[in-house]
Amino acid sequence: MGKKIVLTGGGTAGHVTPNLALIPYLRDAGYEIYYIGSINGMEKKLVEDYDVPYLGVETGKFRRYWDPQNFTDPFRVIKGFNEAHHFLRQYRPNVVFSKGGYVSVPVVQAASLLHIPCICHESDLTPGLANKLCTPFAHKVCCNFPETMKDLPASKAILTGTPIRDELFHGSREEGLRLCGFTDDKPVLMVIGGSLGALSVNIAVRENLKALLEDFQVVHICGKEKMDNLMLTIPGYKQFEYVKDDLKHLYAMADVVISRAGANAICELLALKKPNILVPLPTGRGDQKLNAASFEAQGYSIRVDDDDLPDCIVSKVHELYENRQHYIDVMATSMQVASTSIIMDLINTESLP
Repeated sequence: MGKKIVLTGGGTAGHVTPNLALIPYLRDAGYEIYYIGSINGMEKKLVEDYDVPYLGVETGKFRRYWDPQNFTDPFRVIKGFNEAHHFLRQYRPNVVFSKGGYVSVPVVQAASLLHIPCICHESDLTPGLANKLCTPFAHKVCCNFPETMKDLPASKAILTGTPIRDELFHGSREEGLRLCGFTDDKPVLMVIGGSLGALSVNIAVRENLKALLEDFQVVHICGKEKMDNLMLTIPGYKQFEYVKDDLKHLYAMADVVISRAGANAICELLALKKPNILVPLPTGRGDQKLNAASFEAQGYSIRVDDDDLPDCIVSKVHELYENRQHYIDVMATSMQVASTSIIMDLINTESLP
């Protein structure tokens, strides 16, 4: 009888893409895979591309502020728990791997009740609420940052890094140059702000574009509906709203990168050894600021705060490029880039009868 695994996590791409990165390795290891997500969450569409069966369950948000849905969401969570429990009792996977997000809580708790081992993964430096609720029920909790270890039970915490999609390592610089209409006689600056883009970063780059283009070609992944149509024909400047399959080629082409500091994004930069400037999102629970501070302290990145934009962007890009080999060398020493093999070893160990 083959091994079975249930993957869970959703709400944002950050709670899904590391699971997707594991799928080819799980298949090679002989696992039958099922995914449990929310009924209408973005994870459903992402998982469909990988031909993995999907179960949608009810989920509610765990809020720390007043909202009328605080009265109804607990009942949705209970319903989600019952749905997950019913499925897991019948399917009987060897192990559950959870990437977090609110949908993971009823799944992990139901699995624990059925004595199915669970492995959780926390991407950010400080654990989110969903993973805090899951940790008591998990056998192991993987994390990206050394600083996170102190916030997790010592017997469960393992520093792994984040699984990176294997295809990102197989890009072609020549194909990236062709896609952008660039030449090979100037270095390439890549600007990426996440699936929705980063308005302040977009503005900073465009306000300084003339100065940047003196020494760099610029590929700008600016986010949905954030392209500037007046800049479509500027030589050496190529805009995309969003890039999926060709992202590997753009990464391969890039000499230096400006990025937001989402956990998955920065782990990709680390794994690909791309010298980078991180501009953390100024709002939210502050996880991007902590992520960027950690990467700066470990010597992987230059951190620039939103408040310092747009004035410093040209000087910081030049500083980064001039010292790019130093950053590459430091990233090459990281222990957080063998994440897939470490996590697969954990999964295989927990799957043993």
